[in-house]
Amino acid sequence: MSIAGSPHPWRWPRTLGARLFLILLAGLILAHALSFSALFLERYMATRNVMLNTLESDVATSIAILDRLPANERANWLDRLDRGTYRFELGTGLPGVPDMSKRGAEIAAKIEAAGGQRFPIHVESIPGDAMRLQAHLTLSDGAPLTIDVQPAAMPLADWLPYVLVAQLLLLVLCTWFAVRQAIRPLVDLAHAADTLDPNKKAPRLNESGPSEVAYAATAFNAMRDRIAHYLEERVQILAAISHDLQTPITRMKLRAEVGEDSAEKDKLIQDLTEIERLVHEGVAYARSAHGDAEKSSRIDITSFMESLVYDYQDTGKAVTIEGKILAPVETRPHALRRIFTNLIDNALKFGGSAEVYLESDKNGQVTVKIMDRGPGIPEDHLEAVLQPFFRLEQSRNRGTGGTGLGLAIAHQLALAIGASLQLRNRAGGGLSAEVTIR
Repeated sequence: MSIAGSPHPWRWPRTLGARLFLILLAGLILAHALSFSALFLERYMATRNVMLNTLESDVATSIAILDRLPANERANWLDRLDRGTYRFELGTGLPGVPDMSKRGAEIAAKIEAAGGQRFPIHVESIPGDAMRLQAHLTLSDGAPLTIDVQPAAMPLADWLPYVLVAQLLLLVLCTWFAVRQAIRPLVDLAHAADTLDPNKKAPRLNESGPSEVAYAATAFNAMRDRIAHYLEERVQILAAISHDLQTPITRMKLRAEVGEDSAEKDKLIQDLTEIERLVHEGVAYARSAHGDAEKSSRIDITSFMESLVYDYQDTGKAVTIEGKILAPVETRPHALRRIFTNLIDNALKFGGSAEVYLESDKNGQVTVKIMDRGPGIPEDHLEAVLQPFFRLEQSRNRGTGGTGLGLAIAHQLALAIGASLQLRNRAGGGLSAEVTIR
């Protein structure tokens, strides 16, 4: 047995801006409603007192006038004494009941006070949908007189609803503007943190504005500078170590080669060659972090890729190319060549062949796909293989020549030149490395 809940339970908005907007707007509307209610109540009480006092004096004057007039002239004066909310009638009026509301009792008290001791007045409530009172009295000559009272609500100006709507719209507009001014620095900070890349020269956060916002922007800019400095220092250390290792490795290879031929000598030379290749890859990775040092130029991407593919074909490699892009592309050619060289080498190493496919969309975005029919990469490792020194433990390991830096260098260079590298597994097996140039 379950308790059925509301089909559409109300929930807080997910964004901070919407929450602040609702809270501020609700508070302002409530405060505005309380202020308007207080003013309306004060006006109502003041108007009621004025109307009751006026009613007492007008009724007393009207009774005195009708009492002094001859009986045959009193009917002519009834219209002159009509006040809209009450009028005088010659006669006994309608039968009523003594029960009446608080407002009716206040009106009855004022009418009775107007008659005084000379003209005792008896007030009754007339049953009906609207509030209606009748006061009965007898003039000096014994003629009956009835005061028919039909109280009306306090009148409101016709323009008041329009003013209230305009005030509500002004509250909404001011609240939206205030929330936008308060949230915009936070949105800018979140966007800057989300797009943080020390390898790119992104614009710094604006450090002007309120003191809290300026302090947060200054702290974020300082943090970004520290991160960029630490990364540059790390890359420089890697480059220096890799460079300094080349000389002793070369000496060790020379000493090994002049030694006597043996199986241990061949293994040692093979290990030294592997270490030398890893050092070269380390130097290349360190240099890839500064791929933005090369100046950009406009190139014919189709001719550029055809030249690269023909170089592989001249060495007997199974590399093919399809597609054609007519529009030139502005990029950094040397960094781009290193990217595609690494990707094609990777495809040849693990797939035996490479297929290059060129395409562009209507927005001028160019995509170059390097595809192979190798074993592919597990879906949960497609992002991880772009990190340096990451190697899969099966076919793509050191035993097949992998150092864990080929894809990392390509990825690093792609970011440095403003492109992107994405890996996808192909239907039917194999890997597709897609480089998108914007």
